[in-house]
Amino acid sequence: MEETGALIRKRRATISTGKCVPLKQVNGRSEVDESVNGRSDSGNIVTKRNVSDLPSTTSKERKKRINVPSDRQSCHRLQESLLSSASGYRNYRGVLNWCVVMLVLSNARLFLENLLKYGILVDPIQVVSLFIKDPYNMPAACLVIVSNVFIVAALYTERRLSVGCFSERVGLLVHSINLSVTLCFPVTIVLMVKSITPVGGASALGVYTVLFLKLYSYKDVNKWCREMSHAKARSLARSLSCSSIPRSRESGQDYQVSYPGNVTLRDLYYFVFAPTLCYELNFPRSPRIRMSFLLRRLFEMLFFTQLLVGLTQQWMIPIIQSSMKPLEDMDLPMMMERLLRLAVPNHLLWLIFFYWFFHSSLNFIAELLQFGDREFYRDWWNSETITYFWQNWNIPVHKWCLRHFYKPLLKSGVSKWLGQSAVFLASAFFHEYLVSVPLKMLRPWAFMGMMAQLPLAWFVARFLRAISPEMMRVPESSNQRESV
Repeated sequence: MEETGALIRKRRATISTGKCVPLKQVNGRSEVDESVNGRSDSGNIVTKRNVSDLPSTTSKERKKRINVPSDRQSCHRLQESLLSSASGYRNYRGVLNWCVVMLVLSNARLFLENLLKYGILVDPIQVVSLFIKDPYNMPAACLVIVSNVFIVAALYTERRLSVGCFSERVGLLVHSINLSVTLCFPVTIVLMVKSITPVGGASALGVYTVLFLKLYSYKDVNKWCREMSHAKARSLARSLSCSSIPRSRESGQDYQVSYPGNVTLRDLYYFVFAPTLCYELNFPRSPRIRMSFLLRRLFEMLFFTQLLVGLTQQWMIPIIQSSMKPLEDMDLPMMMERLLRLAVPNHLLWLIFFYWFFHSSLNFIAELLQFGDREFYRDWWNSETITYFWQNWNIPVHKWCLRHFYKPLLKSGVSKWLGQSAVFLASAFFHEYLVSVPLKMLRPWAFMGMMAQLPLAWFVARFLRAISPEMMRVPESSNQRESV
């Protein structure tokens, strides 16, 4: 007890002496700790960086003193858990990798189960029969070849309009007939010719649908050019897709076309094959064809085509065949079970098709034609609303709807809500057009499915958007995107 009392008195004496006596260890803190925490023995404020500048402390002594346990009673601070929204934590990449691993493992189990139950069902030769029944009779291919007639008719009409042989009313009438026949003619052939397969018919109708949208845009843009021809004929630039005037490489300048110099067969066919639905007199062009990029896209196209065929034959078809009996018996539990079994391969095939078409195929065509605008899709995977998804997953169609359908409706005095409804109505029509006609089953399921997006979009935007995680929100860029 006497020794303890003497030690306490010694500590009190040390504290009372102030600056004259250095503090070795008082209340669990050393002088190095005082210096690191912001105050030295001389009373001056210091930081962690200038502790080494103290003249009485060497590097070895500082290392020894840092290793001394300190601040044992202040190891906690006010903070939120990482998974709480208030923590501000946003790096969930490891969780995403974990989900990918779990997805791979679960699908590997399903794949092995499928192989053990059905064996190998992949047959590449069988795919050919989906497009043609008789190699000497290919009506779908002939139907695609006939589409050139409508292209030439549109070009002839524009040439007559450019020289004043047709009035605007006559030109509009001829274009309307040409566009109407473009949609109706393939429907008649597909329904009448029995040798056309559903896949072949759907492919031909897809070509005619794209051609209809392109020719409509071609008609509109040339009409706008005629309206501006008196005031701004010299200011319209020459299209790089139509090089009737040679480029001057020495001067570093590219000659561009003005209306009606763009009304040529070469210019129109470049637009027909270009990966866009909106016509312009001046398409942005890439400086050269990158062979390495082109070959990578070609390899992806071939690989994902085989993968789509294999997964469809091995995974989808057996589930569909096993679903026939529950559908006939109207067994609701079994129907629901088959529907859930189809959900996983359906989503997987849809994602593979998206990458194959919108990234590999369209980039391959764009690189081959040196087409510069490669924005074929945006970040639809960050969608918070149904409307955002439809605006960003198919940019060529979205641009066409915005430019040639939605904005003209707004200019004519239609409200935004009616304009959006009209866009969904047109989309529902073309979905039904591409599904019901090739299957020769005129039922409005595809149409109703698309029109159901309207109330669903309103419900999600009104009630579910507020609870979406903040990490899914994409910061707005300085250039605001056009949206319907």
